[in-house]
Amino acid sequence: MSLPIHTQTAPRPQDLQPLVGDLTLRRGRVHELCGPSRVMLAALVMAKCTGPVVWIRPGWGAERLNAAGLQRLADPARLIFAAADREEGLLSATEEALRSGAVPLVVAELVTPPGLTPIRRLHLAAEAGAEVARRDGARAPLGLILLPGAGGAQGVESRWQMTPAPSRSLLWSDEEWWRLARLRARLLPPAAWQFRRRKDGAEVLEGRPLADPPADPPGAAHRPG
Repeated sequence: MSLPIHTQTAPRPQDLQPLVGDLTLRRGRVHELCGPSRVMLAALVMAKCTGPVVWIRPGWGAERLNAAGLQRLADPARLIFAAADREEGLLSATEEALRSGAVPLVVAELVTPPGLTPIRRLHLAAEAGAEVARRDGARAPLGLILLPGAGGAQGVESRWQMTPAPSRSLLWSDEEWWRLARLRARLLPPAAWQFRRRKDGAEVLEGRPLADPPADPPGAAHRPG
């Protein structure tokens, strides 16, 4: 069976979603956020887009996202929560939300990295949702899957890991510090930055990309996609 050939074209400005600093994510695709600060990174993306946000989570987990905790970043009233009773339901709900093209951002908290076929289905759903959104004069949907540790979903458009970093000040500081790493991307090399967010909301990527980004999980470098 032959597969269609997809050409890489430069995305239009309206198809790019700000991440932090001058880093962006391509809309109409699915990206992975991993690491202990993955929820914070998703919240920062939410803060930079408008409209409702569908947030899908495991219904069997003990942890719950406190919407009020997002108040300093974005209006929690924009959140539409959905819970699934099994992992397949998480992926199905994410696929349907992306395919509808009704919301600009879909976030799914996953427990284990999905395989290549489910991720391909999510990409196809996001592309279909992008067509619907453009007909309605809206922005293409962006899919974010959140995974613990170093992640490792096959075939994602990009994978980003964010972990807390100590402040450089010896005294109490209003700034928050993280290490942000691009573990993989289709057209860009791995890289890592020191990232800080000031009390006034200003975001700063420190200096040039670091030369020692965290490694992919074992075997991830050999996976297709």
